[in-house]
Amino acid sequence: MGQKGTETRDRLLAATQESVESAGYFGTGLNQVIAASGAPRGSLYFHFPGGKDQLVGESVRRAGRAVGEVLEEAAGSSPSDAAFAAGVLRHLGDRLEESGWRKGCPVATVALETAASSDPLQAACSEVYSAWEATLRARLAGRPDAEDLAVTVLALVEGALLLARTHRSREPLDRVARRIEALLG
Repeated sequence: MGQKGTETRDRLLAATQESVESAGYFGTGLNQVIAASGAPRGSLYFHFPGGKDQLVGESVRRAGRAVGEVLEEAAGSSPSDAAFAAGVLRHLGDRLEESGWRKGCPVATVALETAASSDPLQAACSEVYSAWEATLRARLAGRPDAEDLAVTVLALVEGALLLARTHRSREPLDRVARRIEALLG
């Protein structure tokens, strides 16, 4: 694929990611994605012959990689497990607040809306969550309960993002950060 094709594909994915994070799977229409991306309709079907599910699945994976990079960077640069978790929550909270409370977790809405009805989207969401969990598990590897802690921290972060978005407040993130700090000591 040439540079123009890659740029068009990237614009389609970026427009999809933006819409899905704000409006969810069912609130994202293909006409809306085409308009927001500026791509010709034919490009959508050329790059994503599997239609909306393929487009959304790839945008979820793309967003998941971006958050995964934040996790990996924080895992490598934080002086303690608690500081790592607090830094991740701070970053995600900043992202959420800067977006006007529209961008919480780039995976959760799609997972909640489609995991029971779309195997490809369930798989995309599961892949992203598994990758994040692996990063958490690697950071917590020195602990005997690293696997359980990784799932617990991920669940706490996801819940805090949902509550923060719902309340349009960072307070749930701050409270969860304190609990994670106590948990990780």
